[in-house]
Amino acid sequence: MPSKEASPSRRDQIIDAAVASFAEHGYYKTTTANVAKAAGVTQPYVFHFFKSKEDLFIAVLERAKGKIEEAFVNVEAPPEQLVEVMGRAFGQLMKTHRDEMLVTMQAFTTSEPGIRAIVRNHFTSIHQTVILRFERSGIPNAKFAASMFIGSGLIITMSEVLEAPELSPWSNK
Repeated sequence: MPSKEASPSRRDQIIDAAVASFAEHGYYKTTTANVAKAAGVTQPYVFHFFKSKEDLFIAVLERAKGKIEEAFVNVEAPPEQLVEVMGRAFGQLMKTHRDEMLVTMQAFTTSEPGIRAIVRNHFTSIHQTVILRFERSGIPNAKFAASMFIGSGLIITMSEVLEAPELSPWSNK
C-alpha cells in the first residue's frame, strides 16, 4: 500500500488542476468549477481548501515562487558562470514546471489588489534572492544585473506564451 506521503494530497491535486487552468485560460477565464472538474472533485470541495478563486490563485503563485527561489538558491557555479547556470536553472523550470512559470510571470497583469500585492512581494523576494546570489559571487552592480536577469526571464516567458521563440534572444530559431 503506498504511503500517504507518496501520493499528492487532494489540496495539491486541486492546485495542480488550477495551475493548468490558469496557465491555459488566465485568471479571469478560469473558474473554480473548471478547476474542480479537472481535479476530479466537486466545486464545494475546492472551497473546503480555498475560500475563493483568488486564494487558489495565490496558492498557485506561492508554490511557483518557492520553486523559483529554491532553484536559484541551489545553483552551484563559479562566479563567472553563475548567471548562465541560474539561467539554465530557470530554463529547466520552464521545461519541468512550464505552467507554473507562465502563471507566475503573467500574474502581474491581474488587477485584483490582493493578487497584485502578493505578486509584488513575490517578484521583490525573487529579486532579492538573485541580488544576494550575485553579490556573494562578486558580480558588479548586482541589483542592476538581477533586474536584467529577471527581465530575461520575462522575455523567455513571453516568447513561450506567444509561441514566438524568435522573440527570445536565446532562441535557436
